[in-house]
Amino acid sequence: MRNHFTRVLTTLALALALAAPVQAQDVRIGWTAWSDAEFVTKLAARVMEERMDQEVELVQTDIAPQYQGLASGDIDAMMMSWLPGTHSDYMENVGSDVVDLGILYGYARLGWVVPDYIPESELSSIEDLKKDSVREQLDGTITGIDPGAGLTRLSKKAIEEYGLDGYDLQISSGAGMTAALERAVNREEWIVATGWSPHWKFGAYDLRYLEDPQGVLGSYERVHALAREGFYQENPEAALFLARMHLDIEELQAAMFQAQETSYEEAVTQFIEDNPELIDYWVTGKMD
Repeated sequence: MRNHFTRVLTTLALALALAAPVQAQDVRIGWTAWSDAEFVTKLAARVMEERMDQEVELVQTDIAPQYQGLASGDIDAMMMSWLPGTHSDYMENVGSDVVDLGILYGYARLGWVVPDYIPESELSSIEDLKKDSVREQLDGTITGIDPGAGLTRLSKKAIEEYGLDGYDLQISSGAGMTAALERAVNREEWIVATGWSPHWKFGAYDLRYLEDPQGVLGSYERVHALAREGFYQENPEAALFLARMHLDIEELQAAMFQAQETSYEEAVTQFIEDNPELIDYWVTGKMD
């Protein structure tokens, strides 16, 4: 009798659980305040919340803690892993503890950029920075970004490898770098800034990359989405959605520029409205 009563209670509890409304999944996505990462991450969060009944928490932090957070399981995913070169040191530390969900976009690149009004005859290559006249125009400064960024590490290496004596890498942030670039452009002053594509600044200003004959700053990169171990098993819908996400870099750069002109929220809304079939594929995996 007791066993029968227990089975009845168990059956009733299971029936109630199945009848209860499905609870939204919680997903923690890490991101750093780089313009490409901000747009892609907020786009993913919006679609997951509105189309997939996922509750998304965006965790803003520097890049190194994101890799650590994935490895420890404190965050579920990140959408800004620059491979194979820029973030290779981070991947070497945590590679066995994270899962690569695939490429979000390709043809990304790093480098040092200058405004087009600086004559190419005077400054077209990193080698030209050795000229006394060029160093004076730049006040011996390369305008950088976050201290933990892969681009910062490579920029320090470039100063050493090219023998750029008398130059300092000014550590700042992505926002600090673009603010310094805007001030210089408005005054038509000389500036060398650490840069990457995609970035909205290429839509706002006429810029060019300096040649890097030694290849210290790397070649084309691809940006991947990563997840913690076990994320797919616990939330396959979200993992597969992130794995299916892929953007054309030119369209991404245009959307990032729109975000600067309006807001990231408006730019995300516009992208979703302009690309319904693409969004449907990301969500369902089905193509018309």
